Amino acid sequence: MKLLALPLGGRGSLLLVGCVLWQLSPAAQAVEPISLGLALAGAAASALTGIISYPKLYCYFAECCLQRPGARSGAGFLNNSNPKKPLALSLHGWTGTGKNFVSKIIAESLYEGGLNSRYVHQFVSTLHFPHRQNITQYKDQLQMWIRGNVSDCARSIFIFDEMDKMHAGLIDSIKPFLDYYEELDGVSYRKAIFIFLSNAGAEKITEVALNFWRSGKRREDLSLRDLELSLSVFNNKNSGFWHSSLIDKHLIDYFIPFLPLEYKHVKMCVRVELEARGYEADEDIVMQVADEMTYFPKEERIYSDKGCKTVCTKLDFYL
Repeated sequence: MKLLALPLGGRGSLLLVGCVLWQLSPAAQAVEPISLGLALAGAAASALTGIISYPKLYCYFAECCLQRPGARSGAGFLNNSNPKKPLALSLHGWTGTGKNFVSKIIAESLYEGGLNSRYVHQFVSTLHFPHRQNITQYKDQLQMWIRGNVSDCARSIFIFDEMDKMHAGLIDSIKPFLDYYEELDGVSYRKAIFIFLSNAGAEKITEVALNFWRSGKRREDLSLRDLELSLSVFNNKNSGFWHSSLIDKHLIDYFIPFLPLEYKHVKMCVRVELEARGYEADEDIVMQVADEMTYFPKEERIYSDKGCKTVCTKLDFYL
């Protein structure tokens, strides 16, 4: 079981025109017009089918289960053509600290459509698995969804949001897909990526970061050893991993803590959002939006209690 910390606590359209040309010989010119038309149509269809069947050309017309160019760069798991198990990441921290943002980056690094790609699948506990009495049904559905999508694309991405609201025991249904099996019923899950997002452990992560700040140290100097204290709370009653075999069998590859965001980080979020909307970063607006956010603890006012979650809506008022 490993722990990975992130800096700051977290964060075309191409038209193909195919032309098939034939140059008729004198003998061919004597063929009856209708027969010649049918023959040409068949030849054209056959040629075009051959072109579209070629993966790289077919992928100009439709999304393919192929990584984006450069997606392999610097990524050990993606570089491995035969991994021993799927990659499983568990992201923890307060809302608005960048968990969904990192998921978006991962999706976009593999597929041009990012989170909208047909090979990226998002599950929200309160939306897709709302009723405790239906857990058995949810387990069956979840297994079918994963099996079907990995059969379609081995490098599928599955994102489970609100793990802290997931009913206990539900996540165990996917344990076989995360384990060290070459195949299950003829399907290999070793190239798939599973990402779990949770608020569980946020209190402990914040406590460690706050104590670090009060001792006069910089957050950038926090080490993995300092944050390993948070591991014990990831498997608690407020987590979808409660009594989960995924934890017991050490099937989560990385636990990634997201530190709470400070005032300076909120200002960074405002600048990025302004630039994304085509505006220059007006420092007066940046400060006004950042000042409107609420911070904790009440005395020191160090961390934003919503991270950057409401930056977009607050910025609407000024624009």
